[in-house]
Parts: sequence; structure tokens; C-alpha cells
Amino acid sequence: MTKPPLVVYLAAPRGFCAGVDRAIKIVEMAIEKWGAPVFVRHEIVHNKFVVDGLRAKGAVFVEDLDDCPQDRPVIFSAHGVPKSVPAAAEARKLLFVDATCPLVSKVHIEAARHHDNGLQMVMIGHAGHPETLGTMGQLPEGEVLLVETVQDVAQITPRDPAKLAFITQTTLSVDDTAGIVAALKARFPAIVGPHKEDICYATTNRQEAVKAMAPRCDAMLVIGAPNSSNSKRLVEVGRTAGCSYAQLVQRADDIDWRALDGITSIGITAGASAPEVLVNEVIDAFRARFDVTVQPVETAVENVEFKVPRVLREPA
Repeated sequence: MTKPPLVVYLAAPRGFCAGVDRAIKIVEMAIEKWGAPVFVRHEIVHNKFVVDGLRAKGAVFVEDLDDCPQDRPVIFSAHGVPKSVPAAAEARKLLFVDATCPLVSKVHIEAARHHDNGLQMVMIGHAGHPETLGTMGQLPEGEVLLVETVQDVAQITPRDPAKLAFITQTTLSVDDTAGIVAALKARFPAIVGPHKEDICYATTNRQEAVKAMAPRCDAMLVIGAPNSSNSKRLVEVGRTAGCSYAQLVQRADDIDWRALDGITSIGITAGASAPEVLVNEVIDAFRARFDVTVQPVETAVENVEFKVPRVLREPA
């Protein structure tokens, strides 16, 4: 039987960013250096396929430092941790490696610098997300006010409206964040912003590729985990950019084929913690049902690379 034709628009950049790639390498190198098990506080990145793969190699994922034994290394996830976590690890004399993405660490440093200059922080982020918890945990209680929406800006009561600075979670929607920043500047004209955009290059690039791709597609799939902030933002950006059917799938098994009946084009991208093997799996699933033509939609070229901590590069 003849397969119906389908154009697959493939976003570029997509998938792993430099911070995710570095975090995964840190876990793999730690297992290689110190043997299994190696403990990881929180999922190293938000992707079940990646976490399951590392678990099979000897990583043990826990949510609390108290669950880490005294005699095994512990790694902090790419999302970053509150200051209290490394302090507790040091107090217990644990061997730990910090896999926090350097671009998240940059926001931590920025927050500390503003605090030292007497400014109270406003953080644009998602309540309960590990990156937001880690960043807010860099400063004493009450020194960071969290806003998630434009409406939240009207509700906050800073200590001194003339002494404020703002920072953002690195994985937010660029357009949504711009609206919140505008609201902050309108209400607090003296508020100080970051020297350079806090939303990371990878988040921005993946959203730009989706914006370019979405108007051409009958449907769009974002490969990523339901707890991945940057992946969920790609779905939202796709819908806003003109593709009414944009869905998050973890892998090919999650595709709702009935909803895609009759399509002639589909856009495919992947969140920053989704590996390329899952992209290929999804494309292969379409090849089994359609006569597929793949058409890349490239809006940027990425060549960023972050070094792993020195302790992992030194001989055991």
C-alpha cells in the first residue's frame, strides 16, 4: 500500500545543550573514576530516558542529601541547588561534584552581587522548579521575591521599591518573560536588570527555531519530559507561533496517531535535555506510516562547550 507523503520539518538547534551534555558527562566520569554507585541529588537533567540510562550504569537518584551515604560521591543536578546543600555536604565531609549548568551559576553570582550591593531581588521563574529553588536559595529568606506572571508583578511588596534588581530562570519563554520584565520596569522604574539576558542561549535558540517552523506545520511534536521547563515552553511557543496542534511526547510510543490523521506536514523538535536518539526514534515511527521527506529548519548554529570540573579530569 502506498504511504501518504509527509514533510517533516526538523528544528535546528534542538536537543542537548552544553549544560546538559556537561552534566551527563559528569555523572559518567564520576562512575568511571570512583565506581558505582554514585549518588545524584535530583534527576541530573529532566529526561527519563537519560536518567534510566545513567541508573543502569550505576547512578542512584535521590531527592535529599540525607539519603546519600557517607562513603560515596554525590553529584548536584544541572538545575543548581540552594547554598544550604553544599554547606550540608561539607559538614558531613561528603565528596561532592557540582554539575550546575554554568549559565545557572552565572545567575547565582549575579543575585549574590546585587544582594551585596543592598538590592532585593525579584526572580521571574516557576514556583517549585528546582532551578528556581536553587537560585532563590542563594540568598537569605525574604531577599528574593518570586513572580510567575505579569499579574504577580502588581502583588509583590518589596522592602524598598528604589532598591530592586531582577533575575530570571534560564528556561523560560523569551516572549512571556519580556512582558513580565516590561511590567516590572513600569512599576519599578529604578529596577536593575542583568548585564546579559538570563534566559540561556539554548532556550532562546530552540524557541526561535520553533517560531520559524510552526507556521509551516499542520502539527508539531516536542520531544521532552513533562517536568522539563524548556520543553513545555517549546510547546507553548509553537502554539503561539501558529501551529494549533503542538504536543509534548517523551518518545515515539506517546504519539497520538489518530490526532495526526490527514496531516501533510509536521514539525519536530526536542527540549534541551532530550537526546537525539529519541528524535530519530520519532522520525522512524513516521517513516513506518508515511513517505517522509525531512526538511531542516535551521535558525542558529551552536558550538558552545563547558568543561567538566577539574576533580574529574585529575587521576584517581
